Amino acid sequence: MLRSLPPRALVKRDAALVELLHFLRLYAYQFTTVTPATHECVLSSECTGPPTLRDIFGWNRPFGPNEIEPVLLQLLEQAEALERDGSGKLVCRIRVASLDDQLFVHSGYPTDEKDAVFFGPDTYRFVGFVKRQLPSLPAPRHIVDMGAGCGSGGIAVSALFPDAKVSLVDVNPEALSLAEVNAAAAGASVETRCSDRLPEGADLVIANPPYLMDSTERQYRHGGELLGGAIALDWLRQALDKLTPGGTMLLYTGAAFVDGRSPLLVALKSDCNAAGAQITIEEIDPDVFGEELKHDEYRDVERIAAVGVRATR
Repeated sequence: MLRSLPPRALVKRDAALVELLHFLRLYAYQFTTVTPATHECVLSSECTGPPTLRDIFGWNRPFGPNEIEPVLLQLLEQAEALERDGSGKLVCRIRVASLDDQLFVHSGYPTDEKDAVFFGPDTYRFVGFVKRQLPSLPAPRHIVDMGAGCGSGGIAVSALFPDAKVSLVDVNPEALSLAEVNAAAAGASVETRCSDRLPEGADLVIANPPYLMDSTERQYRHGGELLGGAIALDWLRQALDKLTPGGTMLLYTGAAFVDGRSPLLVALKSDCNAAGAQITIEEIDPDVFGEELKHDEYRDVERIAAVGVRATR
């Protein structure tokens, strides 16, 4: 299903969220989104003084209707982005993160729903990896952000290549809705596709797939078999088949290691070698999501590394 909505055609909720991002930018709002474990730790400490914009839109702390600018409250009401906690105070159902000079709306804390739209430390590492690789690549004509989520990667790259076609692909309709909001607020021209298949004709694919083994199978976390690497491997195989000749995939993912060896990285190298594709792998962080190793499905895993993979057809 192809979705391509100019700002004027956004539905009421999405239009309100676009205006919300515009207002937050006027207030010079900035917030770095952290891991759920860190977020929980911060929320365990009591907030002193009136809540700030960062408390409301970043940490999702409760607030009273008189503790926020009326225009922001009105926009949150129009976006149906408010709920009440046990004490009767308001809580924002969305969060807003900053990346470079853009703001991105994504799901509120905690991200327990299966269709939650996540933005966190992996997002910053993913975009940083892609930007480091771009100077050594030809200027792309068609960029695909596979598993785009809230659109951070594709929107960030689109700003560097304003003449390129940009496609944001995800299986989560809620993610695509928020990606359209974020693109409209950033002034980025993108199309969105609800699919798990890579479209034909791309010469640059960027991707940040889910890579954990999640018992609840949340879309933004669960990477399937191969110790969470199945989706990453599937997307690489699609890229090797559908990229234009000489096209490149920049894949940021997690790789689980058993006895010093990652089954995912072995499979990625094997497939690239079989296809005659060039591959390089950069270990960006040797140890991420260490708390996951306490779960039964990780009983043989010694670490999960964040890696950046560059594969050229």
